[in-house]
Amino acid sequence: MKLSVVIPVYNEREQVAAIIRRVLAVPLEKEVIVVDDGSSDGTDQVLASLAHPDLQVLRQEPNQGKGAAIRRAIPHCTGEAIIIQDADGEYSPEEYGQLLLPLELGQAQVVYGTRFVSVTGQRRWPQGMRLPNYLMNRLLAFLVNVLYRGGISDEATCYKLFSRPLLQSLPLTCQRFEFCPEVTAKLLRRGIKIVEVPISYRARTVKEGKKINWKDGVQAVVILLRYRFCN
Repeated sequence: MKLSVVIPVYNEREQVAAIIRRVLAVPLEKEVIVVDDGSSDGTDQVLASLAHPDLQVLRQEPNQGKGAAIRRAIPHCTGEAIIIQDADGEYSPEEYGQLLLPLELGQAQVVYGTRFVSVTGQRRWPQGMRLPNYLMNRLLAFLVNVLYRGGISDEATCYKLFSRPLLQSLPLTCQRFEFCPEVTAKLLRRGIKIVEVPISYRARTVKEGKKINWKDGVQAVVILLRYRFCN
């Protein structure tokens, strides 16, 4: 199964080359589509130095947000499956195989990598995650399960893997980090089951470049409520 890896990037000059090399080294048939979302720190120069036959770099100006960058990449994907990969090094591309397995076995159309459940099925606190982030993540999963009967533990995970035709059929409008609640809500409203697979995770700090903040958490709550009751 060919995998399309979508990497939205904004001002990740120090991290982006390393994560792209790790993605390219994964022993799977794949294409890597990077969207430079109006970076101003020299990220574009780093990307220009990474020529590879499996790598396609798109650029959009001005900076529009992670959701807009993902939407820009989706029409360019040709693999049977699409996965979202952040450029910040918090997630491990080496785990693509275990995320793909439910699709390859015909057991799922959508797979989320959960940071909150171990391979033994035990609840866990993701490495380095601050208390406010932990609580917001728990709230978002709770809302998904109450409002949509989603049965998941990690709504805000970056590692979301989809059947390409399914993802391309969703009418997404997201601009920033609301990609996660929007795509989750629209999948569950269609009756699509989300299968979860435990993944590893190491949170980075704001000082290290983490961009999501409490306002994005509040917006995610609003999005989940809106798509449940207003759309």
